[in-house]
Amino acid sequence: MIKRALTKEVKQTAKEFKLVCVTGPRQSGKTTLCKHLFGNKPYVTLEDIDTSEKANRNAKAFLLQFKNGAIIDEAQRVPALFNYLQGIVDAKQTHNQFVLTGSNNFLLQQNISQSLAGRVGYIELLPFSLSELQNKKKLKTATAEKLMLNGFYPAVITKKSSAARWYPNYIKTYLEKDVRLIRNIGSLSLFNKFLKLCAGRSAQLLNINALANEVGVDNKTLQAWLGVLESSYIIFLLQPYYQNFNKRVIKSPKLYFYDTGLLCSLLGITSESALQKSNFYGHLFENFMVSEIRKNRLNKEQNGNMYFFRDSSGNEIDVILEKDGELIPVEVKSSKKADNSSLKNIKWFQKVFRQQGGVLLYGGEKDKVYENNISQIGWRSVIDL
Repeated sequence: MIKRALTKEVKQTAKEFKLVCVTGPRQSGKTTLCKHLFGNKPYVTLEDIDTSEKANRNAKAFLLQFKNGAIIDEAQRVPALFNYLQGIVDAKQTHNQFVLTGSNNFLLQQNISQSLAGRVGYIELLPFSLSELQNKKKLKTATAEKLMLNGFYPAVITKKSSAARWYPNYIKTYLEKDVRLIRNIGSLSLFNKFLKLCAGRSAQLLNINALANEVGVDNKTLQAWLGVLESSYIIFLLQPYYQNFNKRVIKSPKLYFYDTGLLCSLLGITSESALQKSNFYGHLFENFMVSEIRKNRLNKEQNGNMYFFRDSSGNEIDVILEKDGELIPVEVKSSKKADNSSLKNIKWFQKVFRQQGGVLLYGGEKDKVYENNISQIGWRSVIDL
């Protein structure tokens, strides 16, 4: 078993809360992690029809059968459970009585917030990060293109399934199970079209009006559908940094996918050569790097505070990280070579924000330090951000 970066965080959370809630995308390794860390607890999954029917018939009796708690997978599928969990966990003084997992953050938090506030410690588990896999021999020599194409879901990383077969089936399962559970969507084919159009806009500014027109739905529907993708950990929206700036600053978010393997599948890219030739290559590489930074920050701090910056004059910073009260600008370049000309935006940022420091993250391998404390790092070194 590949050790997850969040192992220590999950253990500490279990010591402090009566319930632990592990959320993340479908098949990201939630069940494997929970079984490994809480192997003394019985495990049930509410994706099993018989089990979910039993829980729905008598939620209280279902919970009371577990004298010392249990791991309940996909807990959001039986909302009635949450009506009784408060009384059951409050009757005991011990922590870590139940471990709840789910692939839909919105439904889980909606149920938990109504009756379990203050009793639950949250953990977000995403697919593997490059940092978690750095000791795997084959991945040490893998190209960026291979990693982008295969993605980081456990089933593909552990070779239980090939990326070419796994991702199309993942998308089909996601549409048929998760999407219908979250929201009553009349046409799954239209939602699938929307999902693919989002893929074509990865690492780009999100234009709600343009996307709604192309999908053929109104803005309100599109906003709701974006919420579905966010709450099920398919995409995340990187918000702009506009503190202390005037109205010329762009305030639309940028759209990213959590996993580039899924992204490549949606774009119909099935080989490394096709990826290298793709018009989407620059956007895919940026998505790869930004999603790795996001995973790193969540794994280290369970805090994903990161932004981008763009104004109407063309000044742009791909990622702005907050660390110890300082702002760190990060520029992402897919090129295998980098030089002083790639530092333009970072130097502009330093001048405007009156600070030194910054990172040029590029598609090559060599690290270098420029003036004003600007570091050039190869894509593999994204694990340090």
